[in-house]
Amino acid sequence: MSGGCAGSVTGMVAPASATSGAAPEPRRIGVGILGGGTVGAALVGLLDERRADIAARCGVDVEPVAVAVRSPERERPGVPAGLLTGDAAAVVARPDVDVVVELIGGIEPARELLLAALAAGKPVVTANKEVIAAHGGELFDAARNAGVDLLFEAAVGGAIPLVRALRESLAGESVRRIMGIVNGTTNYILSRMTSGGSSYVDALAEAQALGYAEADPRADVEGHDAAAKAAIMAAIVFGAEVTAADVHCEGISTLSPNDIAFAHRLGHVIKLLAIAERVDGGAVAVRVHPAMVPEDHPLASVRDSFNAVFVEGDACGELMLYGRGAGGRPTASAVLGDLVDAAGNLRRGAPGGPAPTAPARIHPIGELHTAYYLALEVIDRPGVLAAVAGVFGRHGVSIRSMEQEGLGEEARIIFITHVACESDMRATLDDLRHLEAVRQVGSVLRVIADE
Repeated sequence: MSGGCAGSVTGMVAPASATSGAAPEPRRIGVGILGGGTVGAALVGLLDERRADIAARCGVDVEPVAVAVRSPERERPGVPAGLLTGDAAAVVARPDVDVVVELIGGIEPARELLLAALAAGKPVVTANKEVIAAHGGELFDAARNAGVDLLFEAAVGGAIPLVRALRESLAGESVRRIMGIVNGTTNYILSRMTSGGSSYVDALAEAQALGYAEADPRADVEGHDAAAKAAIMAAIVFGAEVTAADVHCEGISTLSPNDIAFAHRLGHVIKLLAIAERVDGGAVAVRVHPAMVPEDHPLASVRDSFNAVFVEGDACGELMLYGRGAGGRPTASAVLGDLVDAAGNLRRGAPGGPAPTAPARIHPIGELHTAYYLALEVIDRPGVLAAVAGVFGRHGVSIRSMEQEGLGEEARIIFITHVACESDMRATLDDLRHLEAVRQVGSVLRVIADE
């Protein structure tokens, strides 16, 4: 689908010496930007910096003509006051707006505005993961019917050119699985808990002080942000209609320094992963949860607010894309790449349009097979360990290793299982909670190395 000139020799304008005369005048492309926050302001700044170079290289003069914001009377550094307006619908309808860039976020009114732009035959660029994850099928259909682009690189990996890589460079690849660290807030928190020994509460407070986490961090720390991105990645890779509601989702708020320490002792680190994979029979399994990752795995070294996606394919083997997953300029850079693509496609009269998707059969989380880490706090007395092991045995969950440490009259027992079925592990946990000697069933983590 990629057009424009980003990384494409065919999309570049030939130098004047290679033609019969001077290079043709760049085609003017008017851009209406919906949203003037951090990313919107950064995009206006990047266009100011890069506009002449883009025109020379790509043959399109990309000009912002309006920026719709909630409070147009408020001064916004980097955004000329003459571009500001409070009427987003009017921006979409303007005849001098050729491409609409949506940076509002959320579902509504973003969905209605995107549909209106597509119905008017205008290509759309968006960084809105929520609307793509929830209503991607509707929007893709509208873009195909209108014969225009719907581009959303910044919705998944920030500055990382992930969507292009999955949709274009790996279009001929049979991808088995993608695993990603796609939320910078949770990765920063887990990095601080790992390297600095911070508690979850302290690490979250630090992330909020630095602007990595919102005042209400639930979308990040409970995994919902990553789930939306996982749905988008699965839809691209497997050509399937996957929404955020199809994604099994767990967050990091229950993790403790003890979990981090035990993972380290076992040669692992804990990361919040978004995972999408094709399983036997063609079903698609999509999930977000904290997991133990071996310290020698490439994802284990992704720290602080950085993101990365690890791809496993039949022909390409293993590869990883890494970079900044958030921030004004990094995200605006990805938006600008899509904008140049859409403008170039308009200039050539050959929009790409979203690839078709097929209904997905979602693999239930209960049928997942993986190894597990489990922390139990029990009364420290004879026979307890045998009783606990008996529960594992009754449900066919095999114990690979065990460690015990005393806590006065109680003990903490750490188990690592062999690969087991999720439903069997859940039944094991239910029975353990009813054992009189078990004081608490602590963290339960999946172990990626053994999937």
